[in-house]
Amino acid sequence: TLSGPARNTLVHHGIDTIRKLAGHSEKEILALHGMGKASLPALVKALTDAGLTFRAEQKPAINKSRGQAVKKSKVAVLKTKDTDASVMGFISGLDDDQKRKDSLVLLKIMQKATRETPRMWGKAMVGFGKVRYKSPASGREVDWFRIGFSPRKGNLSLHLVGDMNAKAPMLKKLGKHKTGAGCLYISKLEDLDIKVLEDIIISSAKK
Repeated sequence: TLSGPARNTLVHHGIDTIRKLAGHSEKEILALHGMGKASLPALVKALTDAGLTFRAEQKPAINKSRGQAVKKSKVAVLKTKDTDASVMGFISGLDDDQKRKDSLVLLKIMQKATRETPRMWGKAMVGFGKVRYKSPASGREVDWFRIGFSPRKGNLSLHLVGDMNAKAPMLKKLGKHKTGAGCLYISKLEDLDIKVLEDIIISSAKK
């Protein structure tokens, strides 16, 4: 679990979602004041659960004719990208009946909240919309979906926008859940107040 000071450091630097975290390297995160190496395992686990990793360190390209470094684009290239794979094909292929049913409900709620067509991101994430996030700390940019979800073996992970602590009043009414860096983890929808969940998703989609 990420400590309070470490979480506050990330939020202070505008890193309030898991996709923004993925736009940085480990070195950049550790360089932030208030962030220690003890926080890395929790951050790596959060990224892994979302199918992401820290951005790899890149050495500047050298112009051989002049021996000068070539300026690289600030847009980070993530391994997880949007694809043309079928969203309905992915959901219908889920082995777990409950996750398949819950995924269809989430699909409807998020599509209504964003008015966007769902797309597959990587092999196991469904995303809505596409935006480019820029880190105030490094200037690094990353392309990602606005909101989305992923039906994983252990839970359903909802990828939302903003600091989850800011949603505390609604989360208290939600039901059984866990939170991470910009993520909401649930076992099944029947454990939740669906109306409250819809309000949380709508508030995230507006940001």
